[in-house]
Amino acid sequence: MYVFKCTKLCRRVAHHNVPDRRPRVVKMEEVGTEGDMENAEPLSAENYAAEAMAADMDPWIIFDARKTPRAEFEGWLESNRPSLVSRYGDEEGGTGPVGWIAVLGPDHCPSTGDVAGLQEGWEKLLPSGRPISFQTVKELALNHGVLTGKWLMHLDTGFKVDHAWESIARAVLDGKIAQAKVSPRCPKPDNKHVICVYNQAFTDEDQVMRLDAVIRAAGVKCPLSYKPDVYTYLGIYRNNRWKLCPTIYESKFDLECVPRRSHIVNKVTSTEVT
Repeated sequence: MYVFKCTKLCRRVAHHNVPDRRPRVVKMEEVGTEGDMENAEPLSAENYAAEAMAADMDPWIIFDARKTPRAEFEGWLESNRPSLVSRYGDEEGGTGPVGWIAVLGPDHCPSTGDVAGLQEGWEKLLPSGRPISFQTVKELALNHGVLTGKWLMHLDTGFKVDHAWESIARAVLDGKIAQAKVSPRCPKPDNKHVICVYNQAFTDEDQVMRLDAVIRAAGVKCPLSYKPDVYTYLGIYRNNRWKLCPTIYESKFDLECVPRRSHIVNKVTSTEVT
């Protein structure tokens, strides 16, 4: 078992690559903020970004399949079920806060994107007067090679999240998914866990669709939403001032269709992809 603690701060959000820089994870994507969860009282994008940074700065529990014997996986998985790991720790039990629980696959490669350059470009763009749109953000991401993204799923604590996380974690261990993470249990009322499953390029629609298929093949049937990491790095969450939707795809699994499959909608173009 590995515990990772981030020590570097970006101006707007924490880095998300692991193990060199923790997984591009949610950043909200976090502990209930990735994917922008519904709350009783709406929070600003700045509030979501602050929560995301706090989670990223706390220690992570990581199973790195590149370094850890496969024989240790079962014990690690059982000991670190998301429903049992507390986000803020337990002083009486002697455990500290945990930002994320993550699994890195045997072929995982940290992203080489220029996050600092991306954020500098964003700071220059804001006062330029240019319209802020998905295309503007996409152009910035392409220019700096920050292309990773993730499918998000939000699940109740207990059996639902533990079962889904086990399925996803095993797919990562088998090399079908490069990396994934899940938020620990949060004491806030009605706060759900978020599982983030990553791919290399949000600009490659075929790649995004293939990852959805892998998630569904693992047995996950709940609704999914897809968020480019560039939005997380720039602090663009729900209720942002530019009225940008931080997720660009939506996937709903059709149990009545034969054969069963996902119905995926591109939220940017409002078109059905599958």
